[in-house]
Amino acid sequence: MDYSWRGGPTVLRILLGAQLRRLREERGISTERAGYEIRGSHSKISRMELGRVGFKERDVSDLLTLYGVSDPAERASLLELVKKANAPAWWHRYGDVLPSWFEVYLGLEEAASLLRTYEVQFVPGLLQTEEYAEAVVRLGYSDASDEEVERRVWLRTTRQRRFASPGAPTLWAVLDEAVVRRPVGGYDVMRRQVEHLIAMSELPNVTLQIVPFGAGGHAAAGGPFTILRFAEPDLSDIVYLEQLTSALYLDKPTDVDTYVRVMNELSIKALHPRTTRRLLLELLDGV
Repeated sequence: MDYSWRGGPTVLRILLGAQLRRLREERGISTERAGYEIRGSHSKISRMELGRVGFKERDVSDLLTLYGVSDPAERASLLELVKKANAPAWWHRYGDVLPSWFEVYLGLEEAASLLRTYEVQFVPGLLQTEEYAEAVVRLGYSDASDEEVERRVWLRTTRQRRFASPGAPTLWAVLDEAVVRRPVGGYDVMRRQVEHLIAMSELPNVTLQIVPFGAGGHAAAGGPFTILRFAEPDLSDIVYLEQLTSALYLDKPTDVDTYVRVMNELSIKALHPRTTRRLLLELLDGV
């Protein structure tokens, strides 16, 4: 397998875990026996197969032997993947301002080919201007120093660069109308943010829709969420739900299907992208 594509260590761990699970199941070996082989427990095997923990080369080597993988090329490929999966990602240098639960999302975002996101309060981070991002960061971290705020903003803007590079993923953002009417950072900052949204909506890989107040209630009243889809067949869709101090990652098909259905309903209720741009242009007159 070719593992030279983007995605960072988070996604590589998921891929490696999926390969180990496939090999174990093909041999009919239980997680308990596999755990015993590496001097661990069945729960450790489960965490490894889900890509939730780092990998030790010795553990993977022992598991490959247990699973009957004797081909030198296949073993070398998987063991090389262990090294790549344990390597620090580009966001490692922001570790002082980056919660561990968000690192998982960054890895998934880096590898996603399609991101569908719904927001009710703020412009999505991938569409924020630096000024707007700074205002949002100061709201969430009122005691942060100027240096810390700057690093958080730089982390956010660094993520955005991928969308202007070759092979950029598709971003489909659905925003509640309140997002573009709430003057976060003041009216001047918000005016430039609206201008930025208009410019971003003209990119071929960005779709922007607004759910107007007149649309009434809808199924996504519970809050914002993001659905990530990957080109890699071993990676299933994942729903990301961010909370104040943690996040949830849903990958069960029933959960994902529910959120996909809700997102589809939102997209139908929302204004067409062209109508959304007209609304944003009208907003500029009043911002």
